[in-house]
Amino acid sequence: MSRAGSAGGRRRVRSAALAVCVVAASVVGVATAGPAAASSGRSGSDTHRIAWGPCDPPDADLQCGTLAVPLDWDRPRGKTLDLAVVRRAASDPGRRIGSMLVNPGGPGQSGVDLVRGGGEDFDRWGGGRFDIVGWDPRGTNRSSPVDCFTSDAARDRFWGGRTIPTTAEESRAYQRKAVELARRCGQVSGDLLDHISTADTVRDLDALRAAVGDRKITYVGLSYGTVIGQTYLALFPGNVRAMLLDGLVDAAKYTTDAETRTANDVAFADTVFDRFVALCQEAGKARCALAGNGESVRSRVDRLFARIKKSPIPAPHADPPGALQYGDLLTATFNPLRLPSEWPQFAKDLEAAAGGDGSALLTNARPMTTPAGFAGATVSSAISCVDGPASTPSRAWPAALDRFTDSGKLWGPVLGWWLWAPCASNWPGRTDDAYRGPWAFTAEVPILLINNTFDPATSYPNAQATEKRIGNSTLLTNNGYGHPTYQDPSVCIDRARTRYLVDLVTPPKGTVCRPDTTPFPTPP
Repeated sequence: MSRAGSAGGRRRVRSAALAVCVVAASVVGVATAGPAAASSGRSGSDTHRIAWGPCDPPDADLQCGTLAVPLDWDRPRGKTLDLAVVRRAASDPGRRIGSMLVNPGGPGQSGVDLVRGGGEDFDRWGGGRFDIVGWDPRGTNRSSPVDCFTSDAARDRFWGGRTIPTTAEESRAYQRKAVELARRCGQVSGDLLDHISTADTVRDLDALRAAVGDRKITYVGLSYGTVIGQTYLALFPGNVRAMLLDGLVDAAKYTTDAETRTANDVAFADTVFDRFVALCQEAGKARCALAGNGESVRSRVDRLFARIKKSPIPAPHADPPGALQYGDLLTATFNPLRLPSEWPQFAKDLEAAAGGDGSALLTNARPMTTPAGFAGATVSSAISCVDGPASTPSRAWPAALDRFTDSGKLWGPVLGWWLWAPCASNWPGRTDDAYRGPWAFTAEVPILLINNTFDPATSYPNAQATEKRIGNSTLLTNNGYGHPTYQDPSVCIDRARTRYLVDLVTPPKGTVCRPDTTPFPTPP
């Protein structure tokens, strides 16, 4: 059987799954139990069908369609919305098992784009024996997306020139922005905001399972997609054939409230950054640009952060030229820490900044602080705010941001403002149908959990907590870096993944795999 993902294929999966703002809102304390209505696993799925046809743009390997689902699952004959769906046929149709439904996380990432960009690799994961099916969850992308502005021009005016605030003056201005943002979202998106919880998406997922003709689901969830998976296990325990969850979110902390969720989301990035620094020091100058400069890598990095926190540094080669501010520096760590293959380049970018040129880091940060980047973060907030609302108002930002920064100095301010602030600013979405626990239960079939030891977004402790809560689950560890595990490829993981999806066999408890490469490889 071929390996589950060539190097090029893994790049395709990575580029499809890693959006500008991948917040595993984990991704991202025991949650209070959800209301009785949320515990019903109803989907009304027997009446829903997909009309498959060509994709736009056309792709000979793919079929596209839409699935109509109720806006409000409590009113199954009421208003509907259309979910965008894509399918890639199994490459070994003679031994086809069924469909593999996949979700890339976010919240808010596109499952359609995931299959478009990485469907061949998911086909390998399943040994060619599954149709690969992705969808854009409700409220996102092509499936009635949340919007807070009547035009792109209005969005650009609202967000233009913003970055992550790091001073009191900037923070006060951003807090006012967050309040205004919440008001505008309510005006433009209206009732949609009440019906985009993960539980609503899970009911859609069960309708999708029935629509593709599967009696039981085979599901692969990445990052926040693991919250979808855990919620499906809770609401539809008898409808599962196989479930593989990679990059585990602690669902209990995710749904407790926005403060607990954010503090947990940012808690492990500093640890991974410390490993980046240590491995760079070990690699030496030949493999890591930050090393061998007459001081330790730790000292060089600490001086750089202290310098930019005090005063921006020039970024003359950014497009357009500008200055690297402290908020930009924090934002610029967001994607590299998830991608160990990028660590040598990340070290070069930090070294350039240490030498007085912040152009590369500013260039890396800018996509996440464009108006489109902020809008993407708002979609994530819209979903997580109804799953676990804020407990404190955004006007209490000094204490809240102190808490987030204490939990994670790199990502605390970033995710605090991106994701917590909208939830805490009179967010207009409300629901009685969100599922907030209990999260401890025994699955009816074996469940495979996979996590990197040093994942900055969905920490290894989250994965361990999930394994303890879900009876009949097995945690497979990749002793590597990045988010999720395919960012640090391992033949051992590849084989275990395929054996589980095809044959329903989990590895022995406590199995630890090793990556095929190291973050700072020896130059050829």
